[in-house]
Amino acid sequence: MSTERVVRQARGMLADAGLSGSFLVRDLSTGEEIGVDADREFPVASLVKVALAVAVLERVHRGALDGATTVEVAPGQVTSPGPTGLSRFRHPARVAVDDLLYLSTSVSDNAAADALFDLVPPAEVHRTVRDAGVTGLAVRHRMRDLVETPAERLGPGDAHLAHSLAIGSRTAGGGHPVPQLDVSRANSGSARAFADLLQALWTPSRIPAEVASRVRSLMGQNVIRHRLAPDFSSDASTWSSKTGTLLNLRHEAGVVEHDDGDTLAVVALTESTVPAVLQPAAEALMARVARTLHDHLRGG
Repeated sequence: MSTERVVRQARGMLADAGLSGSFLVRDLSTGEEIGVDADREFPVASLVKVALAVAVLERVHRGALDGATTVEVAPGQVTSPGPTGLSRFRHPARVAVDDLLYLSTSVSDNAAADALFDLVPPAEVHRTVRDAGVTGLAVRHRMRDLVETPAERLGPGDAHLAHSLAIGSRTAGGGHPVPQLDVSRANSGSARAFADLLQALWTPSRIPAEVASRVRSLMGQNVIRHRLAPDFSSDASTWSSKTGTLLNLRHEAGVVEHDDGDTLAVVALTESTVPAVLQPAAEALMARVARTLHDHLRGG
């Protein structure tokens, strides 16, 4: 089947499920790739934590930060609520920078990420990513800004209204009245930008090898494995990734390393037109599209 037909079928699969997106699969050895709207920009939600990890570890590598330094987090001071991690703690805790990196990247703990952003502000993270040669990723704000959306103001019982607002208010240029969904104000990037970041981590030249290795390890320990992982994890392959979720956005960016030596970056950024919080069919479909592109690139 031709590449054009595969891409056309992928678009159709997404549309039938009420999804649109930016997808890219790239062979990290050869540079060959296949994508669907790979340069379309999206707010990236928790995917920004990969860039944050790179910036923090780069400073640890050159001695500007000590990974053993502890940060005290008191429950009443947590301003970055989320479903996991420090925001669920009931008592004060002292957490080392190294452990905050694990919580932020592998567990997707928003409070841990913001403790790291306090050490390395968004503008410095942005600069570090640019210095690594990744130009399509913008880092503008901390994670606490993500939890000030209509979903938090309306409450769980009216979550569908927040999703309806998210779905119906985007402009053709990517603008949105909800700042976290406006690509000119939010942390944002495309599938190509994240493939470039993954390339820089798996074939490091401008990122120190020790930094790249630690970020790869943290992504390999990702505990959120219901999205793309079922289609890319097996006894003959290793899947390392980071997910991102915000209102009607569902993302994942990762690398599958096959036992035969093939190593491919797989990035899926999606937006749903269905006003529902839980959409397991959408999760499965985005994985199916990513796997279809992956198999075509490998010649399967």
